[in-house]
Amino acid sequence: MTGPAPSDESATDDRTAARDRDAALVARVRSGDERAFNELVQVYMRQAFQLAYRVVGHREDAEDLVQESFLAAYQYLDSFDATRPFGPWLMRIVLNRGANLRRSRARRETEPETDAVSPAPSALDESERTEAREMLTRALAKLSERQRMIVTLFDVDGMTSTEIGDMLELSAGTVRWHLHEARRTLRGALQGFFKGDV
Repeated sequence: MTGPAPSDESATDDRTAARDRDAALVARVRSGDERAFNELVQVYMRQAFQLAYRVVGHREDAEDLVQESFLAAYQYLDSFDATRPFGPWLMRIVLNRGANLRRSRARRETEPETDAVSPAPSALDESERTEAREMLTRALAKLSERQRMIVTLFDVDGMTSTEIGDMLELSAGTVRWHLHEARRTLRGALQGFFKGDV
């Protein structure tokens, strides 16, 4: 008896249907139908925003990053291989542009803050100030950027190793290895933070 096979087949069918849908939409965009691109935006907006937020950590920056990524996708749509899934291609654009944004923001943050006006903190900003959040942030900082992204996409966003592999152009096995190593590093880092806390 093969228990997992039906769900594997179903996931494969879903990916095939999504690829076919996206290929049809891309073909329509290439033939001048701009409404088809709006449909692609609607399909991938939520996923793109979640990923952008994971990369940059701020809502406004994430919104800007998503808009910039969709514009880039539209601009370079002729270079997209329609035999491949559109979603992972778009998410790589988000990741690449997000990494550039983080690097430029890190350079800016070394300069003194001159802005007297700051937006009201969100609930997430407030939670980041808690001690537990600081511990987790320090533990995540011990991971490579790739491992940090993989563990977040898997454990927080609930993506599968296959989906993450498609996005990052890695095999599912490599994603699982990175996930294992990331969790091992996190366990070690967090044990260190809790030593003597009884």
